Amino acid sequence: MRSFFLGDNAISDGEAVVTGELYRHMARVLRLKEGAEVELIDAGGVRHCGTIAEVGAKTLTVRIAASAAPAVEDPALSITLYQGLPKGEKLDLILQKCTELGISEVVTFDGARSIVKFRGEKTAGKLARFEKIVQEAARQSGRSAAPRVAIGGNLKEVLKESRQDVKLLLWEGEDENTLRETLAHHTEPKSVAIVVGPEGGLSPEEVQEALACGFTPVTLGKRILRTETAGLAMVSILQFHWGDIR
Repeated sequence: MRSFFLGDNAISDGEAVVTGELYRHMARVLRLKEGAEVELIDAGGVRHCGTIAEVGAKTLTVRIAASAAPAVEDPALSITLYQGLPKGEKLDLILQKCTELGISEVVTFDGARSIVKFRGEKTAGKLARFEKIVQEAARQSGRSAAPRVAIGGNLKEVLKESRQDVKLLLWEGEDENTLRETLAHHTEPKSVAIVVGPEGGLSPEEVQEALACGFTPVTLGKRILRTETAGLAMVSILQFHWGDIR
C-alpha cells in the first residue's frame, strides 16, 4: 500500500479529494487507478487507509475505510543541522538525505560567504518547496513524521535560540579537536546541533559567534568535505554513535 502526505488536501464525510501536485503525482506519475488501496497521512499525523473511488481530469477521490491515531516518532537522538545556504540544488539533496537519515530539524542561514540569499516573497515559496521535499523523503523512508525546516537569517540570529545538549561546529580551521575525541567527552545526549558553512566556509566572525553560543569546533581530519557532504557525514556518524543506526 502506497503512503502519501495529504498536505493541503482535506478529508470530509469519509472521503479525501486530492488536487494539485499530489493529484499529479498519484494520477499522472504513478498512474494509480480506481480500486487501488492507498494510505493518506494528514497534517496531524493521522493515517487514513482507503481506496481510490474516482480519478478525474483534475481531482482524485479516495474513500476512507479506516483511520489510525498518529504514530509518535521518538528518535533516540534529536539532531539539528544549521546549514549555510549553498548554491544551486545542493540544499535539495541535503534535505532529502538528512530526512532519510532521521534528522529532526534543518535550519538554513545566510552565511557571510553564501552566494545565494533568500529574501522577501521568495522565502515562502522556497519553504513550501523544501517542506514537500522532506515530506516525500519521509514517506519513502518510512518515517512517521517529516523533519522541521526553517529559513533563518544570519548565523548569529539562528544560533541564539539553540538549546541542544551538544553543539558542534564543523570548521576546516580547527586542527586539534577531532570529532572522535569530542564525542568521547559526552555520554548519550538527547539532542545535538551541527553547524556547517556554505561552499566558502565560515568567516572568522561567524566562528566566534558560534563559539560564543557554546559550540565546540571539530575537525574530521585532513580531508575537506563539500558543504553538501559534510552535514550528511556528521548526521550519519552521530546516528551510529548515539542514535538509531545499528
